[in-house]
Amino acid sequence: MRLYDIRVTVERIEGRSVCGLAVGDFFEVTESNRVRIPEGKHFCLYALQSVLPLIPAKQRRLPAEDWLEQDNLVCCPDPDERVVMRIERTGERSLITEDLT
Repeated sequence: MRLYDIRVTVERIEGRSVCGLAVGDFFEVTESNRVRIPEGKHFCLYALQSVLPLIPAKQRRLPAEDWLEQDNLVCCPDPDERVVMRIERTGERSLITEDLT
């Protein structure tokens, strides 16, 4: 099976960042299920939860006409913060399905 590694980066903050995120903060999902946050940094749990449902789809190659293949922005659910995050594919790797389940 081939999966993409993912990086989710704070692209902009249109409100006020109560949770302490700043433009450029990020987390990565690699090797199918490993979440990495840079040492000394954090990522807001609520911003994280808004992105998590999309990660499995973004890890896979989708048809070109699929909306999720074309869109890559996600917003935090807090209306006062309006944190906008970009989901990017950073690399592709081969994994053995039996090793993951």
